[in-house]
Amino acid sequence: MNRYPVWKFAIIVIALLVGAIYTLPNFFGEAPAVQVSAGKSTVKVDSTTQAKVEQALAAAGITPQAITLDPNSIKVRVDSTDTQLKAKDAIQKALVPDTSDASYVVALNLLSGSPKWLSALNAAPMYLGLDLRGGVHFMLQVDMQAAL
Repeated sequence: MNRYPVWKFAIIVIALLVGAIYTLPNFFGEAPAVQVSAGKSTVKVDSTTQAKVEQALAAAGITPQAITLDPNSIKVRVDSTDTQLKAKDAIQKALVPDTSDASYVVALNLLSGSPKWLSALNAAPMYLGLDLRGGVHFMLQVDMQAAL
């Protein structure tokens, strides 16, 4: 009744397992975060900037879930969007005292909520389509004189 060799079934099972592992990040969702990056090419984002961010968060009474230092930015993961807004304001006040001459850019962001072992496997969620979470604003201008 079984006409196929065992190795073909093994390949199918392995392919399904690998596929299942790499689809897992899609189920974990995203976590709110604040991203700090350099606003000028002369400014570097390093461990001293990370220390300033940690001090600003401690002064505001915010405990982040994680703070990661990337080569070009610092990402602060928080637990809710309310905390995200408070953290952005606190970091903005600490790092950018003069808004007309901003050395750092503090932005709201969303980070993947997948565990570290999935990230170590380079498994990332699939972002499909156009992300319109922030909304869209259309402006329509009509020349009424020419239309009439």
